[in-house]
Amino acid sequence: MTAVASPRQHLFIPWAVQERETQLLDYERGEGVYFWDRQGRKYLDGLAQIFNCNLGHGNRRVIDAIRAQAEKACCVSPVLMTEDRSRLAAALLAKTPSELKKCYFVNSGSEADDQAFIMARMMTGRPKIFAKYRSYHGTLLGGLGVGGDPRRAAIEPGPPGTVRFFDPFCYRCDFGQKYPDCKLHCADALERQLQLENPSTVAAIVVEPVTGAAGGFPLPDGYFTRLRQLCDKYGILLIADEVITGFGRTGAWFGVQHENIVPDMMVMAKGLTSGYVPMGAVVVREHVAKHFESKMLPLGSTYTAHPLACAAALACLEEYEGRGLIPHAKKMGELLFQRLNRLAESHPIVGDVRGKGLLACLELVRDRKAKTPLVPANTDSPLPMQIRNRSWDEGLHLLARGSLLMLSPPLSIQPAEIDELVEKLDRILTWLEKTVGLVLRCGPHSGPNGNP
Repeated sequence: MTAVASPRQHLFIPWAVQERETQLLDYERGEGVYFWDRQGRKYLDGLAQIFNCNLGHGNRRVIDAIRAQAEKACCVSPVLMTEDRSRLAAALLAKTPSELKKCYFVNSGSEADDQAFIMARMMTGRPKIFAKYRSYHGTLLGGLGVGGDPRRAAIEPGPPGTVRFFDPFCYRCDFGQKYPDCKLHCADALERQLQLENPSTVAAIVVEPVTGAAGGFPLPDGYFTRLRQLCDKYGILLIADEVITGFGRTGAWFGVQHENIVPDMMVMAKGLTSGYVPMGAVVVREHVAKHFESKMLPLGSTYTAHPLACAAALACLEEYEGRGLIPHAKKMGELLFQRLNRLAESHPIVGDVRGKGLLACLELVRDRKAKTPLVPANTDSPLPMQIRNRSWDEGLHLLARGSLLMLSPPLSIQPAEIDELVEKLDRILTWLEKTVGLVLRCGPHSGPNGNP
């Protein structure tokens, strides 16, 4: 076998300046909420790899389903039907809002978002997609260009028709308001923006029920309902990006169910197969499906509804249901936020603790009263990578981006493992406060949703 001087000698590392990746973690194996590297070091997976390994590592039901399907058929044309493909569509629709009627399978969340935008433009004949400034909708040209995440700078100017609006971000309100006294001023501002853009040119508005890696905050209560009303008023399609929030991550099967919202299109991936096989899906309401009964759907890929992915997804749905992991995630999420809020009391570098279910975010600040971010927006800082590396040294896998620390452990996590996660995080924050050498001004830290 050819010797390789470095694991990245012949590889690109995603989302990274390549030469800075001097500390790499070589994954070897995993079991439950833990994984091990090739040197035998053990890590608590506080991120479910990348928000996707909801069932944890080494799940036997999923592995056996993939193996059994591989023995039967590994390669099936996307224009051919299989029993598992039909069963999966029916099983998914049984878990989503009842008004959703049809599934289109793809290979990832990025692809699902991209295809949803194309379908929305085709159905409405309108060119514009509205998205929040603090949002991320995938790494393809369509999604990366539509999302407001700073990574969009790499491909700007983005796709024509992209319009961004200010977020319902209560911790750092762009309008200087305070929730709930604001009466959702941000929704009023969005309607005014729609009017100025001419709503008859807007195909869709896309939102995550809980903003993921671009901010880690849930939509404030009532906002999603207002958004549904705006879309109905102006004939705009509402796209719910559930790539991260789907399949129990927020303590419900899907994030839209917390406010009983029915989107016109729902985008999903990650937890669909728990990351065991790549897969995504776009699930649509009947009026969207009907449009393509008599119109060409010019979309598809070689691996649409791949048989191994269908088998894995069916097994995942059985695991979520059979082990009661959705209500368990809700319960463990409540415990996690109790522990994180208590932790924040002793760390002035933590300005905000927010999220929903087992999707949590800590925003780090230099001044808690002024909410001065630890890393200013659009700044190329070494701190996030240093935090990630220190976390690995502590045996914890998490996401550090800008001033944010993101956590999304497997849904199967137990109270003792939550305690272990928080203990490791305590040591990381202590190290960070010493490393940055700040005189951190103390004030009351914010609780979930950015409220004290």
